[in-house]
Amino acid sequence: MANEKLQWFKMALQIKGSVISAIYLRVIGCGIFGVLVSILHYWKLPVSQPILGSVIPSIVLGLLLVFRTNTAYERFWEGRKIWGSIINTVRNLARQIWVSVDEIDSTDKNKKIQALKLLVGFAVATKLHLRGESVNSELEEFIPTSCYFKLKEMNNPPLEVAFWISDYLQQQYNRNRINSYQLAAMQQLLNILVDSLGACERILKTPIPLAYAIHLKQLLLIYCLLLPFQIVESLSWWTGFISALVSFTLLGIEAIGLEIENPFGYDHNDLPLDAICNTMKLNIDDLISLTPSVHSCREDT
Repeated sequence: MANEKLQWFKMALQIKGSVISAIYLRVIGCGIFGVLVSILHYWKLPVSQPILGSVIPSIVLGLLLVFRTNTAYERFWEGRKIWGSIINTVRNLARQIWVSVDEIDSTDKNKKIQALKLLVGFAVATKLHLRGESVNSELEEFIPTSCYFKLKEMNNPPLEVAFWISDYLQQQYNRNRINSYQLAAMQQLLNILVDSLGACERILKTPIPLAYAIHLKQLLLIYCLLLPFQIVESLSWWTGFISALVSFTLLGIEAIGLEIENPFGYDHNDLPLDAICNTMKLNIDDLISLTPSVHSCREDT
């Protein structure tokens, strides 16, 4: 329990991963404005206007912020579910290729290994595509050299990788390495990967409506600027501190929604896509190290 309490306080005071760096200038600005209103009130100027509290009811602003944050979290969670589906589909398709494709000549196993690496290449290419990055050295170990340079010219690299995987499956069917039922099952899994790519693109290219985002920011700004006039009569010199504290709360909630609405970037609160892709790579490496034959396992036993 003592350790949990220590962790709680440590997290409460943690700066890394929070939105403080994104909002502290605005919070300080609101605090300074509150201090200015306190000075004017000290000099007996009529700045105390409690009636301004009815201009933007707190409950209305709170509901708007909650809706904004919930909408952003739905996008974040949907992105996580999609990448979870990509992980499971890559595992299932890799397992089926490794076990089902017959190895008749010496080149079959190498082609299977290359196809399995292409599955990881699809995930890495999808990650780069969602981050708006071009094809780079991250993909070199998963893509044949000739294909790697061709991939640099493509507008949608993960789609091209999916095409190569599909082409491999069709070739194995034409060479009688798999039957039509196996081909259909594997192509269906590949279709799920392409559907997942499209779902991620939908999240990426459909941001929160601009009019809603602008209106919320305008309401936040108006509320934070009117707040000192509402509370200066009661709080006097504490007006600046309380104004900064309230603005920290409201602006922080809005900043959290802004940060997680696109979950595919490099922010601390974004999805750990690098770790997810590395997990897939380790899974494929483990699979390649296994012998896809029940009989050989029995013989070893």
